[in-house]
Parts: sequence; C-alpha cells; structure tokens
Amino acid sequence: MHSLGLTLKPDEDGTEPAPADALEAPGAPAPADDKNPSLVALGERVRRLRAARGMTRKSVALAAEVSERHLANLEYGIGNASFLVLQQVAGALQCSMAELIGDVTTSSPEWLLIRELLEHRDEATLRRAREAIGALLGTGGARAAADPSRASRVALIGLRGAGKSTLGRMLADDLGFAFVELSREIEQFAGCSIAEIQALYGQNAYRRYERRALEEAIQIYPEVVIATPGGLVSDAATFNQLLSHCTTVWLQAKPEDHMARVAAQGDLRPMAASREAMDDLRQILAGRAAFYSKADMTLNTSVAPLDATFQSLRTMVREALQLPA
Repeated sequence: MHSLGLTLKPDEDGTEPAPADALEAPGAPAPADDKNPSLVALGERVRRLRAARGMTRKSVALAAEVSERHLANLEYGIGNASFLVLQQVAGALQCSMAELIGDVTTSSPEWLLIRELLEHRDEATLRRAREAIGALLGTGGARAAADPSRASRVALIGLRGAGKSTLGRMLADDLGFAFVELSREIEQFAGCSIAEIQALYGQNAYRRYERRALEEAIQIYPEVVIATPGGLVSDAATFNQLLSHCTTVWLQAKPEDHMARVAAQGDLRPMAASREAMDDLRQILAGRAAFYSKADMTLNTSVAPLDATFQSLRTMVREALQLPA
C-alpha cells in the first residue's frame, strides 16, 4: 500500500476533499503555468471519472490502495504517478487504462459503447465489424470490395526482402498494369532518401509522406501493382486505406531469406547494426504478422524458385481479379 500518512480536510459540502497540506505546506501545487499539461489533463480525467461514479477521493484512495495525498496530487496535476499506481486507480474507478489516460476511443459515450460491443470478440467478428463500418462510412468494407477499381489495384505487403519489388514488376508486366514502388514515391515527395526523411524530420513526417504517396497512387492509377514499404501496416489509417482500395497480397518469407535478400541488394546495415539482428528480425515479423494477415491472399516466397513463385502469384491474382489465366 502506498501511504504518505496525510489527513485531508473535507470541503464544506463534504463531497470533495481538498488537499489542504498540499496548499499550505512545502510541496504545494505549482502555479498552473509550471504544471505539465499531460499531468493536468490526466488529473482532470481522474476527477471526472470519480465524479461520474459518485465516489469520494477517500473511497477511491482506499480502493486503489494509495494514500489520499498521492491521489490528490494526481488529480491536481502535480503527481507523476507510476504505471502500477495508475493501474490501481483505474481498477478502483472500474475503468480501463485507456479511459484513464485519455485514449480517443474513450472520449465520448458512443465511443465507449462501441468499445464495449467489440471487446473480447474474435478476429473474424472484428474483421466483419470493420468491413461493415467501412461500408457504412463509404471508406472501405463491402462497398469497396464491390468496387471494380479496388480489384484493379494490387498491393504487395510484407517485410523488406520478401520479393515485393521483383515480383511486383513481373506481375505488373504480366497484367499490363502500372508498377509503383511506394518507397520511391515517398522519396520524390520529400526530395530526399527514406533515411534522410527519418533522420531530419522523424518517423511522424515519414508516415505523412507515406500516406500522401499512397493516396496519390490510388487516385492516379486505376490499374496498378503497388510494392509497399514493410512498415506501412504500422499506421492504421494508411493500412485501412490500402485494404479499402486495393486487392492485397502478403508475401511471406523465412527470416533467413529476408536477411539474405537484403544483403544481396548491397545493404549490409541489418547485419552491422546488431549481433542479434536475426532475433530482431524475427521479433519484427512476429509483431507485424497479425497485420500482414489481413491481406486478401498470402504467398510464401521461400518455398520455390523465383519463376515458380511468380507463376503462383500470377495464378492467384488473376483468379482474384477474374482475369483469364
């Protein structure tokens, strides 16, 4: 139990104990301008949640097993509480950590009701729900699946070294479609290399360029094969857009093949960066697999030579697009 041994004086109405010592003694709340805005916002959410549940600060402190002063400091934006304390406070308030820290999906009653409906559903049910919402909003789902323009755009996803560029060019030539390597489009937008974008402007800027490049490719090309960067699936908005407007294929490969193919392209950075490079690669694959698996089709590029792999991809895509073999 976290206790600082402080007795708080109740307000006149007896419902909102005020941190009297915090106002009168050393460690008093700092002026508003000196408070961290994130901590202030967190404190406001704690007070709002406590009020919505009709709980006094004392009752929350008891249920959370923290001192009243600890909770008071948290509510007034001057207590940088540990993760474990936040977990205990969330438990006492019977809310999720997401609601406590202000996740957007907890920002209104409708969001909360939607979260409750979807909580604990299996992946298949969640996918149907996502597609239904996309159809309702006109941004994806069944409506996009029935749109012929979606079928005429093929996007290859997967980690670097899976064969997206090589197989993508071959597939585009076979289908008579344009071929777009999204990484090159991103560099054209930014006027510098991917590495320079990330070094100079950061990951958020890179994701903005990535989304812009995808949007333009979708708008310009009604028939196209797009080779996507491996990390595109990490941005939910961009990945949603890809799923909504393209027929997608996840190109899988063994970690060893990913590494060898990248090295064969002359990039030795994966090996130079860490002795545990292969372990890191496996962790990345494991972390992204659940997203890659949302693709319409999957092809393992490690089980056969290039020509045979391409024929499998060609057959798969032509069947999906209802084109003659």
